Order: sequence, then structure tokens, then C-alpha cells
Amino acid sequence: MTTKPEARAADVAHPAHLAARVLNLVNVGVIVLDADQRIVLWSSWLTPRCGRAAARVMGHSLFEVFSTLRGSRVEAAVLAALADETATAIPHADNRSPFPLRAAGSFDGPLIEQAVSVSPFREDGELFCLVEIRDISGANERERRLLDHAESLRARSYVDGLTGIANRRYFDVALDRELRRAQRIKGTLSLLLTDIDSFKAYNDHFGHQGGDTCLSAVAQALASRLKRPADVAARYGGEEFAAILPDTDAAQARQLAENIREYVASLNLPHAPSAVHPRVTLSIGVASMETGRLDDPKALIEAADQALYAAKRGGRNRVVVDGEQ
Repeated sequence: MTTKPEARAADVAHPAHLAARVLNLVNVGVIVLDADQRIVLWSSWLTPRCGRAAARVMGHSLFEVFSTLRGSRVEAAVLAALADETATAIPHADNRSPFPLRAAGSFDGPLIEQAVSVSPFREDGELFCLVEIRDISGANERERRLLDHAESLRARSYVDGLTGIANRRYFDVALDRELRRAQRIKGTLSLLLTDIDSFKAYNDHFGHQGGDTCLSAVAQALASRLKRPADVAARYGGEEFAAILPDTDAAQARQLAENIREYVASLNLPHAPSAVHPRVTLSIGVASMETGRLDDPKALIEAADQALYAAKRGGRNRVVVDGEQ
């Protein structure tokens, strides 16, 4: 004679009961459709995420229960599974939330992101379709945070910590990129190299903190004069700054350089120890790429540097264009 505990053990151990129990424990949505697209199995994972219990949906068409699936990749995958016995993993990029499912118990919250797969199978000769739905919102959110963090680190690696404008590393990348572009489209490109006049004397007089304040002010002044998105203001090193000017010829670059020089002078930043002027001033060298000349970064930088040296040698607080020395 079988005791009650033994009967319960036998009942629980029955494959059908085990399958039903496991189905309702797994953290995944499971729907099984018959050959007529009617729901014959509905896991309990789905109920708190869409507000529909198994009793309400059994025997109904999947596309009656979720009318938004009509015309979707999910419908196409179900039709392929039942017509050709083809399995499909729905591309996440096509639709992040194909089923109108929300976080458990949150019926007015945002849709969860899902990974959906559709697979045909046969049981006792009958064709069925298995639809599996996994909540990947957390994984995607972690991935987005990691990507945002990586982008933030990359961006910070291109920014000068003191002045907030591009650093030398970014300058090198941008100059190479813009030179290649100018060569490809047979366009123009100009480079400004600028130096704060008598900056060592400024630093000695006002101290390093005062010097840092001066560098930041000049950097922001330079950046404010560059109006186009493709223009680049960068700290080249020490008290030297640079400006990369795509689609700008020598005459236009000279005009902009004069504008920058005059604007910095108009800030009236005190510079008592300067041998040039009692206010902070700039010397600027200008070089422009031409076909077959100054068409590599090193040559363009050297030309701008020579023009800057000529501006200093000529008395400072002035602009000199390459070739006019």
C-alpha cells in the first residue's frame, strides 16, 4: 500500500509535474503555440509583466493577445517556424522591446528590453512553436554605463586638465585628420601657433597659480574666437597654444590671428614685468598648407613655428605668416 508521502513524492517526480514546476521557476518568459498560433502554454513569468494570467490567454491567438506584434519580426518568425520549421533569434537592434512587457508589477513603467527567440518542435507528430523571452534590460544598462564610462575616459584623455581645451594628444590626431581631408578634397588648411609674450616673467612675478589663471584665460579667449565646429583650439605645450583651421587660406588665417591677438589684448590682463606691454599679449605664427608644400603635419608645424619665432624676433605682440619672415 502506498503512503500519502510516497504518493506525493511520486506525483512530484512525474516528468510533467517537474516540467511545470521548473517552467514557472525559470526567469524567462515561455509561450508555446500550436499549429494555428493558439497559446497552449504560458509561463507564470509573463503574468506580472503584462497583467495577463494563463487562464485568460490559453486557446487565444498570440496576435490577439499582443496585437502590437502584427507585422513585426516576431510574427514573421512564428510564421516561419510553423510553415518551414525554421528557428529564429529576433535581432535586438531591430526592436529592443517587441513584446509590451514591463518590470514585474510596474504596469505603467517603461518597456523592458528583450531577447526573443522562436523555435519549432514536434510532440507526438504535432508541430508547435516555442517563444522564449528574456529580460536583458539590466545587461544593456550595464553595457551602456560601461560604454559611457569608456567614452568619458577617452574624452578626458584628449582634454588639457588646466585649461579645458584640447591637449597636445588631440591636436596631433586632429591635425593629421584634417590634413588628410584637405588633401583628399584638394582644400585648404591653416595652422596658428601662438605664444604668451614674456610668460616666464609673468610666472615669476605672479606665481604659478597666477600663471595658471593666465593660461586658462588665454585658452578660453582663443577658443571663443573659433566659431566653426571643425576648428580646433589646443594647448600645444607650456604657454603655447595652437589653432587648426580647416577650409582656411593664409589670408583668412591672418585675419583670424589678428582678431585673436587683439581680443586677448582687450582683456587687459595685467603683465607688469613684460618688456612688450603692461598687459598680456600674444605672438602668433601662421602657416597654410598648399598642394605639394606643407602637406604633412611635421612640415606645417615647423613652418608655423618659424613664423612664430619671427614674430617674437620682430618685437612680439604681432602676427607673422609663413613666407613673410
